[in-house]
Amino acid sequence: MALIVHKYGGTSMGSTERIRNVAKRVAKWARAGHQMVVVPSAMSGETNRLLGLAKELSPSRPADAYHRELDALAATGEQASSALLAIALQAEGMPSVSYAGWQVAIKTNSAHTKARIESIDDSKVRADLQAGKVVIITGFQGVDEGGNITTLGRGGSDTSAVAIAAALKAHECLIYTDVDGVYTTDPRVVPEARRLHTVSFEEMLEMASMGSKVLQIRSVEFAGKYKVPLRVLSSFTEWDIDINEEAKSGTLISFEEDENMEQAIVSGIAFNRDEAKISVLGVPDTPGIAYQILGAVADANIEVDVIIQNISKEGKTDFSFTVHRNDYAKAIDLLKTQVLPKLGAQEVTGDAKICKVSIVGIGMRSHVGIASKMFRVLSEEGINIQMISTSEIKTSVVIDEKYMELAVRALHKAFDLDQIPADSARQS
Repeated sequence: MALIVHKYGGTSMGSTERIRNVAKRVAKWARAGHQMVVVPSAMSGETNRLLGLAKELSPSRPADAYHRELDALAATGEQASSALLAIALQAEGMPSVSYAGWQVAIKTNSAHTKARIESIDDSKVRADLQAGKVVIITGFQGVDEGGNITTLGRGGSDTSAVAIAAALKAHECLIYTDVDGVYTTDPRVVPEARRLHTVSFEEMLEMASMGSKVLQIRSVEFAGKYKVPLRVLSSFTEWDIDINEEAKSGTLISFEEDENMEQAIVSGIAFNRDEAKISVLGVPDTPGIAYQILGAVADANIEVDVIIQNISKEGKTDFSFTVHRNDYAKAIDLLKTQVLPKLGAQEVTGDAKICKVSIVGIGMRSHVGIASKMFRVLSEEGINIQMISTSEIKTSVVIDEKYMELAVRALHKAFDLDQIPADSARQS
């Protein structure tokens, strides 16, 4: 008997018929002898509907109290889908119980709409599992020290599922989505994209952080930190598919770097169109200047990605960085009203129509010239690079948004990602 965590996305929970199919699938696993914990998202479109209602009624200058209520409102979507799934399982003759995040409890910090998990009390869940019940826990949410409901940000149900799997020391965490695994890039942009049979945690972490929407980055971080075996697979296969076949389908995110992984220099192309670039011009080139700029941004709970500081000229320098597009206006306002007057900088400029394109692969560690090949390919397509960021297994560039799909297609072809490798162990 193994303890297995299933996570189902909003599309998988999108109707009563789909919820019934999820219940049949979960019941199949339970009848095979596994202890089952299920983490469902809200029904597709429900969270957007709720937040849309809040936006219609919101004050002109929302304060912290508003974000507290946003969390209380948004959390109801997962509570509804969890209860519906429990009911569907009961109709299958399977004992089940649903819990909201605050009932477990999943303890978080108090950063409303962007909370982070701090601890999970698993005693209630383990008791129910021992009693033979399927346990359903709302994704996306928890409770802070003051007893306030919090949410983890969009895609937070992935993080909930992996964190719960880590707390329970689950055998494996299966993430059921509307895609059948992790691809070399988005098939909607490059039809020739291939599904990977396995991908390393390092590669998946880079791909998630660079814009791949298959998994939320915090879920991959959790999985890597607590060594949670993770598999991404489709919820749209027939529910009665043979369980042994299902258990080997999709993409396994593994800890082991086998010899096959070294065959692929670049494993995938990730991209993110939700970025915006901000530049602070004419900044005094003195010690601590980066902290004065980015410290204020961080205090406002705004995440910064790519950072570039130009060479100093006549004691002045330009400082550029990227943020999520949703935080762009807030960051610009903060810099103009609070930071610029203190620094004596010339001005703050920005561009909300940029994107980031990245090549990712463990094989980049042992091969030279990969970044230069990327730059050459983009140059041949007439695409100007605005910013560059690198790590051991990835190279990212910031470019004009209108060139994103062209860049992804050109790079995918240049690195032969559309070709089936001679050793096909990495794809199926």
